[in-house]
Amino acid sequence: MLLGDERLAVCEYARRMTADGLVVGTSGNVSVRAGDLIAVTPTGVDYADLRSEDIPLIALDGSTVDGKLRPTSELPMHLSVYREAADPDGLPVNAIVHTHSVHATAVSTLVEEVPPIHYLLATIGPTVRVAAYATYGTPELAKAMLGALEGRRGCLLANHGTLTYGEDLAAAYGRARQLEWICQLWLVARSAGSPALLPPGEIEHVVEKLRTYGQR
Repeated sequence: MLLGDERLAVCEYARRMTADGLVVGTSGNVSVRAGDLIAVTPTGVDYADLRSEDIPLIALDGSTVDGKLRPTSELPMHLSVYREAADPDGLPVNAIVHTHSVHATAVSTLVEEVPPIHYLLATIGPTVRVAAYATYGTPELAKAMLGALEGRRGCLLANHGTLTYGEDLAAAYGRARQLEWICQLWLVARSAGSPALLPPGEIEHVVEKLRTYGQR
């Protein structure tokens, strides 16, 4: 099977989104890029039932290369990221995770940027912007998302959800979970009072520290 490993990984991470409470039903989507091909979740299929052969392969021009099922309705967002987004550190953009996670979506209705409640916000970038609302699956949404992603590895989509990317699915998915946790933290703190936020420049400082974090 063409890109069998990538298709299997898309299935596995789509199921993880459900298990981790980042999506409900068939909402959200996952994709991974290999060369000029994209393996992406199909539209309207329960993730519990997904099989590798259900994952369509799409060329960067949006045409279907392999697979009988139609790709996610959010394909314009995925294609826009692979064609135009640039990782802040020049890393390859090989995977995308789009969620409808509750806390992050709630925050997207309240602010234009995620407040700097925790330094782990820096895993996305110096700030995390909220892309202006547009109807799902439209070029307008893809355009708004690209603007919010400039210099960032993720964003919120107003009244909709989140999108994160990475050099592989593990990185993109980890950022989606981290972003949801940060948004939950801020909402909990805000419900109890006026949370203290990190001072200006601290997130940018941590962005620099993260460039040498972990094993290299």
